[in-house]
Amino acid sequence: MTEAKSAARRDDADSDDALMARVRARDAAAFRQLVDAHVRPLHRIAYRMIGDATEAEDLAQEALLRLWRDAAKWQDGHGGVGAWLKRVVVNLCLDRLRRRRFSSDAEVPERVDETPLPPQEMDTARLRAATVAAIAALPDRQRAAIVLTYYEEVSNQVAAETMDMNIKAFESLLLRARTSLRAALTPIKEAAQ
Repeated sequence: MTEAKSAARRDDADSDDALMARVRARDAAAFRQLVDAHVRPLHRIAYRMIGDATEAEDLAQEALLRLWRDAAKWQDGHGGVGAWLKRVVVNLCLDRLRRRRFSSDAEVPERVDETPLPPQEMDTARLRAATVAAIAALPDRQRAAIVLTYYEEVSNQVAAETMDMNIKAFESLLLRARTSLRAALTPIKEAAQ
């Protein structure tokens, strides 16, 4: 990591810690600043893991609610609010996905738009749909690793911390996820060529 990124990360953590000090005192304006700064990445993570915008919004709100509720327990300097919130939303998503597996209420899929697309757009759309399906088919923790690394573009170290893993275990998990995705998508890519 460059010195500039490292310094920016420290400044963000410092400002988050300052805001959390105000949130501990129940300053709603400080909490609003934290919400504004962190709600979009939380929603993106949840959406990519769950695949439902409304559910993703609920999970992002739940993570932020936990931040407000547990503000008195906040300890400065442990990676910042963003890292803590990402860890919470990933865990909420994993819990939700586990519960879904045991639920028998299968949703009826929406009707697909049958309007023909130009061939190149069809290939792109087919690959995009196959990628989303392949990611959704991954085991939950592998899906979380892919979302954090490739969609949220966090470093392996930060992703490992977010998932409460050591770096070696995370990299092994990520390798298994990439191998599974490659195996699922290679036939589709070859068919498109």
